[in-house]
Amino acid sequence: MADIRIEVAGGVRTITLARPGSLNAITSDMHYQLEDAFNAFATTEDEYICVVTGEGRGFCAGSDLKEAAAIGARQYPPHGYAGLIARFDCPKPIIAAVNGLALGGGFELALACDIVIAAENASFGLPEPLVGAIALGAGLHRLVRMAPLKQAMGMILAAKRVSAAEGLRMGFVTEVVPDDQLGEAVARWCADILKCSPVSVRASKALVQRGLVAGDVEAAMKAQPTEPAFVAWRTSEDAREGPLAFAEKRAPMWKGR
Repeated sequence: MADIRIEVAGGVRTITLARPGSLNAITSDMHYQLEDAFNAFATTEDEYICVVTGEGRGFCAGSDLKEAAAIGARQYPPHGYAGLIARFDCPKPIIAAVNGLALGGGFELALACDIVIAAENASFGLPEPLVGAIALGAGLHRLVRMAPLKQAMGMILAAKRVSAAEGLRMGFVTEVVPDDQLGEAVARWCADILKCSPVSVRASKALVQRGLVAGDVEAAMKAQPTEPAFVAWRTSEDAREGPLAFAEKRAPMWKGR
């Protein structure tokens, strides 16, 4: 997989887009490479967090337009653009470590992650209208749900690029850090998540996702007890271990089941 790199350590899978000369623009082959990488993360029991980042000065500049001009319309893998945009069934946390430009499909990739940690030099935008295209990788839908509507529409309709600091203010960025501290910040977030029960983390993400489409809080609360993720948590070893460890004044020993 020359176009992406995969590293796994300490329960964390890191996927690095590795076409720095093209600002990590995504080719047809990369969509399927990323599909396979995310599939492996989703199904490997001892991988608890996935970090997505880019090599060089860009996170991802979106689709490789030179390739698109040459080959025309492309087919996407089962989970959509970058193997992630339409992946609604993975309850494990996915973190975007945005080290530079995140444009078009690259921005949509970041929006599909649960946590977005951005270097100060990062910037975000949906420039598709400038080249006669539309942001069809859920960017139109996710952005207006994460940021104030009028500001989101300003970005969408004027193809406006915003800074990491502005993204934080608008609400689609979790944290902004100095450029040379991005790796440290991501490691800190991973360490904090890994302190938690994997079952609780997965159930929490799944319930949030389901709740957002339930209509309102009342409907989400009513549906919660029958959600598979809730049932799996309630009957898990981790749900028993947490209170026991607290009572015994020791660190919990999570089993992830």
